[in-house]
Amino acid sequence: MKPIKITDRNIMFTEPMEHGYGLNLGLILGTNYNYVIDTGLGSGSVTPILEYIGNNVKPIIVVNTHSHWDHVWGNWIFDKSLIISHTTCRDLLIEQWDDSLHRRSEYIDGEVRKCLPNLVFDASLHFPGDGISIFHTPGHTADCISVYDAVEKVLYAGDNIGDTDEEIVPHINTDIGIFQRMIKFYKELDFDFCVSGHNKPQTKAVLARMEASLPEAWKKQQNIG
Repeated sequence: MKPIKITDRNIMFTEPMEHGYGLNLGLILGTNYNYVIDTGLGSGSVTPILEYIGNNVKPIIVVNTHSHWDHVWGNWIFDKSLIISHTTCRDLLIEQWDDSLHRRSEYIDGEVRKCLPNLVFDASLHFPGDGISIFHTPGHTADCISVYDAVEKVLYAGDNIGDTDEEIVPHINTDIGIFQRMIKFYKELDFDFCVSGHNKPQTKAVLARMEASLPEAWKKQQNIG
């Protein structure tokens, strides 16, 4: 898993998955904390991040962008750290963890142990010493959150960005109005780069493409017309 520097302190790690998709995990090397965004498919997913951090001994804060299995299975490696999610995400993990692990066991990378977020929130969290904000941004799912680095203007959007440029709108498990509000919120943020859960890094121009594609994508997903 080769690290890709998005900016000086923002690094993306991509693990190959089926159908040519990549699974992106993020690392922000903050002044006070190191932030790991999503933990992938198990201990094997996060090992390259720990190797990259090396002797950088700042405390680690983990963020689960939403409850889907490919974003949380490596949580247990950080069980002594803060693991942050939206309140709904933790509730869904309590309900779905065992079933998801059973149904998707072929994707396990390394070792997986059940480990839930230990700090949840409803609207937003802020770490001003590092210029990091975490927002509830429902869109792809109701529990989606996004991480914003105001220092280097990088947004981590999780699966609120589609997996490919051809399908830049992800599957929407909320509704079109909620998704439109999410795009509007992103437009108000001052960012240069956006890291998603599976796609390549994007610029802010991705929002206009998503907006343009949304009506047709929604119709297709709802089997309308």
